[in-house]
Amino acid sequence: MHIPLDPASPEPLYAQIRAHLSEAIARGDLAAGEPLPSIRVLARDLRVSVITTTRAYNELVADGLVDSVRGKGVFVRAQEPGTVRARALERIDAALAEASRTARTADIGAEELHDRLTRTLEEGR
Repeated sequence: MHIPLDPASPEPLYAQIRAHLSEAIARGDLAAGEPLPSIRVLARDLRVSVITTTRAYNELVADGLVDSVRGKGVFVRAQEPGTVRARALERIDAALAEASRTARTADIGAEELHDRLTRTLEEGR
């Protein structure tokens, strides 16, 4: 499994792994019941410590996105569409709150912030 990691990012590696896997689950790239790579295999493939992948997986379990089955591995949990949407909205609200704080600090108005959001959405298509 290829997960792009940026060691220079202020976001910790475990959080980057968690975010990538969360997005893959939300998009349906990882189907319900599908096994994730073992902690050790993923750590080796990504060239990170086992502790890093363990933390990412533990947070995915805590998020309710995967189930850990002792002796068998970690598997994608079936997701209710409403739950996936609610989680996505929570993440969007947090990101928008951070963007708003940053905009206020730099004296960037709502119109310019809106224009940037619109452009970002259009570029993502």
